[in-house]
Amino acid sequence: MNRPRLDAIEYIRGISMLGVIGIHVGSQYLSNPTPNPHLVALFEVATRFSVPIFFFISAFGLFYHLDLKEPFSYVDFMKRRFKTVLVPYLVWSLFYILHYTFLYHDTSLLRPFTAAYYLFFGLCSYQLYFMVILLWFYLLMPLWIAILRRITPLNLSLLLIAQIAFDYWSSFIFNPYGIENWLLKSFMVNRLNYWVMHYFFIFLLGGWLAINYKAFLRFMEKRRTEIVLFFWISLAALLGYYYYLLSAKHYTAIEGINTAHQLCPAGIFYTIAASLFFFTIFTYQRYPDKLNPLLSLLGRHSYFAYLAHPIAITYLSMLFERCGIIMTAPAAIVFYILIAVTAVTAAVIMRRIGNNIPIINMLTIGIYPKK
Repeated sequence: MNRPRLDAIEYIRGISMLGVIGIHVGSQYLSNPTPNPHLVALFEVATRFSVPIFFFISAFGLFYHLDLKEPFSYVDFMKRRFKTVLVPYLVWSLFYILHYTFLYHDTSLLRPFTAAYYLFFGLCSYQLYFMVILLWFYLLMPLWIAILRRITPLNLSLLLIAQIAFDYWSSFIFNPYGIENWLLKSFMVNRLNYWVMHYFFIFLLGGWLAINYKAFLRFMEKRRTEIVLFFWISLAALLGYYYYLLSAKHYTAIEGINTAHQLCPAGIFYTIAASLFFFTIFTYQRYPDKLNPLLSLLGRHSYFAYLAHPIAITYLSMLFERCGIIMTAPAAIVFYILIAVTAVTAAVIMRRIGNNIPIINMLTIGIYPKK
């Protein structure tokens, strides 16, 4: 089904990529024994919408171009998704296995069983788990279609309640480390890397809004003020929870961000609010048009930048350490800017090379030459 291209989806990809980089730079900053809690909040709490919003826009893009009244070809669908996600996932996983083997002189990842274990759970690099979950969402596409063909706003509300309850159980109640069977324990410890149940609501919300896009447009136009307020209130709630943990519960910064995350109740509402907020802002574009080329650049190259930025983090952190640069708050901000610029620049360069050598784009970002 051919429908107009939506700039909002591309722009959200770019913003989310910058947010993911912020989370990972925040992990580097936490090497400081006395980190600034406000900068930690910026890097690690305010950015928590970044991963789940990727599932939102992925579902939106899928169902925006899908006619539910037409027969669905699962085989053709999976062939396309394997090209765009599975192939790059395997290529980047192999790259990181070889890279870390060379860098740390550790050949354990080259063992077949270990490599298979890491591939299944998306452990070859810390950002790759997202692609594993996305592949599981794709594999379950007939289920999502069946649900969205029948879902009502009331059902969607009930699914939200179920999502909050499940994520709370998984994040704060369930303890897999007492399991004795090593195989079952591995599946449970790594559940965040492949259980789509952690993000099923935001995925279905994206699909439902795409199916009802015209109504969604009217809603965004009519309720723009409420959407903006919802975003800022939800962000304040998540940040308030984080500061409460630090001040009243005396949590460390690491404990705080590991509690006030995207799967806690406040984090789920923040994700929903951010999804609506950014879609509204980028759809009606009540901001200077001069920002659009930058937003388009970030969105266009977000995939490669997302997949490659750990390389920049690894070597820039080594450079900082060799130069004796302590990861203070100003240094962390400079570090973030350098990582973001490096990742996007590398993405631009590789895309241009890939335009002349198509197999590079095919293997790294799943883009194939137009027939």
